[in-house]
Amino acid sequence: MASDEPKAKKIKLADVEEKEKKADSPTKETLSELSPNSLFGMGNPLLDICAVVDKDFLDKYTLKPNDQILAEDKHKALFEELVKKFKVEYHAGGATQNSIKVAQWMIQKPHNVGTFFGCIGKDKFGDILKQKAEEAHIDAHYYEQEEEPTGTCAACITGDNRSLVANLAAANCYKKEKHLDLEENWELVEKAKVFYIAGFFLTVSVESILKVAKHASETNKLFCLNLSAPFICQFFKDNLMKVFPYVDVLFGNETEAAAFAKEQDFETKDIKEIAKKAQALPKVNTKRQRVVVLTQGKDVTVMAQGDKVETFPVVKIDPKDIVDTNGAGDAFVGGFLSGLVQEKSLDQCVKAGHYSANVIIKRAGCTFPEKPDFK
Repeated sequence: MASDEPKAKKIKLADVEEKEKKADSPTKETLSELSPNSLFGMGNPLLDICAVVDKDFLDKYTLKPNDQILAEDKHKALFEELVKKFKVEYHAGGATQNSIKVAQWMIQKPHNVGTFFGCIGKDKFGDILKQKAEEAHIDAHYYEQEEEPTGTCAACITGDNRSLVANLAAANCYKKEKHLDLEENWELVEKAKVFYIAGFFLTVSVESILKVAKHASETNKLFCLNLSAPFICQFFKDNLMKVFPYVDVLFGNETEAAAFAKEQDFETKDIKEIAKKAQALPKVNTKRQRVVVLTQGKDVTVMAQGDKVETFPVVKIDPKDIVDTNGAGDAFVGGFLSGLVQEKSLDQCVKAGHYSANVIIKRAGCTFPEKPDFK
């Protein structure tokens, strides 16, 4: 069942041939004729380990009830203790992988529309991560190495709070020449028509990002990047600006946008102006104009394309229904990408992003019900 969106506002995906219709049945879930591996993501795969803990556990590891930190030496034993002492749930995590999972959930069929590359260890947590990715119906191809263990993120829940402790470990060890350059892996890159990488991966392998970004630019496919965090805009500015000329769709939130504007000397704090200026920065593929999409929590989402800036209100939600806002940004991107890969209008992509984020913030972690209810 092909998308019935108005043609005028579509982003055209070049070189995508009209495929024969091979929908299983004309249900509303079959949103468009998609091939497996149409959407490609690359980033830091982390196994999220979620558990309801007690205050003693937080105190033992000097954790604040509501925080996000990178693991230090004193947290080394935390992960094993969490698994031993408490009832844990495992979820395939990491920003990019979360977004690819959400996009796949929104699309439903066919499975494996989303491909994901990243680095894990040869260990128990790596095996769980592979299993969880499979359950989410994403086609994960991990670079597996033995020097570092699989990256993990402990989510220590007390009441409505969750304290996140991330240990990147193996995620930091991705190697272009050991994985991305391999013929069978590069073939998966070539199959994709939309690419998404979170800014966090700029700290790991900028050469891998550039190889994918240049491929997208040369073949007139869509390359999407997320600013991800203020520290990326500040301390990894050189890497970010090496990749920026290849960016077709830029995502970020209000704090990341402010940090980016400051580093780029935009001399404005107005989010619409920031979106416009980021949109106008130099671009290699001139066949497409850059689109900049900036979210602001419960406030309007701002989108700049061409010479216009539009705003979109988010789905209203009762504050008491909010369980966990940590996955909201990843979920928004996932929803947006699900529309993009189906060649929906940009307005529909934003709508899909708002829907996904609204579902995810009512649940713990970046998790979702079996099926979306999105029209």
